[in-house]
Amino acid sequence: MRTKRVVAIIQARMGSSRLPGKVMAPIIGKPMLWHVVNRVKRSKLVYKVVVATSTRLEDKKIVEFCKKNGVDAFIGPEKNVLKRYYLAAKQYRADVIVRITADCPLIDPKIVEKSIRTFFKGNFDYLAILTGAGSLKSKDKKYPDGMDCEVFSFQSLEKAYREATSNKEREHVTVYIWRNPHKFKIGKLESTVDCSDIRLVVDTKEDFLLVRKIYSKLYKKTPNFGLEEILSLFKKKPELLKINRLNIGKEGYEEFWNEKERITKIV
Repeated sequence: MRTKRVVAIIQARMGSSRLPGKVMAPIIGKPMLWHVVNRVKRSKLVYKVVVATSTRLEDKKIVEFCKKNGVDAFIGPEKNVLKRYYLAAKQYRADVIVRITADCPLIDPKIVEKSIRTFFKGNFDYLAILTGAGSLKSKDKKYPDGMDCEVFSFQSLEKAYREATSNKEREHVTVYIWRNPHKFKIGKLESTVDCSDIRLVVDTKEDFLLVRKIYSKLYKKTPNFGLEEILSLFKKKPELLKINRLNIGKEGYEEFWNEKERITKIV
């Protein structure tokens, strides 16, 4: 594991249909992207953190943020995010890629580390953290949506890049991989406690409000707080969960396949 160059690539863009500019929205005086980057940097098994954004004019703000904060930035195609990832991974000589999205400002470094360890231990080509409610009605215990992390080898990414043909496969990076379990050894990281009824991703103003409240309650005393502290907070203040309750189950898995396909292919 130590000989592998693990590169975390955070995809970020200013455009968002429901919450434009959310990645630069302030949380405790810092842009949301700043929190994502610094949380991922605390993962001891990650060699380098790269922010991958697009060529759109509005995304120059992300590049400027990276320059100002000493973060590696990669600029690639807007729609073909699979190509963006492939070119970024190639430029930074990644043996293993950890995929993170910039709308997860509560990503837990310990869970990222656990996913990487599980990836290596199982000798997988691809591993995903099971998160959210979505269309998954299986008995698998899931982490909250917003703890999303995928780990995959450069060889798997390259194979997907060369073979993927549909727009969805090229826009969503790993769809080709987990749609083809006969071509890749696929693993999953299951939670010890089911948290599929908790949403920590930022996609709407309600999501953002909840995240800001979590930071306001925990950050000052425990800057490096993780999922354990968040769950403890919810036990003390369960009313917080009502803020974005209506967004639960809207992760969008249905557009890729139905429930039966999802359960049988991610094994």
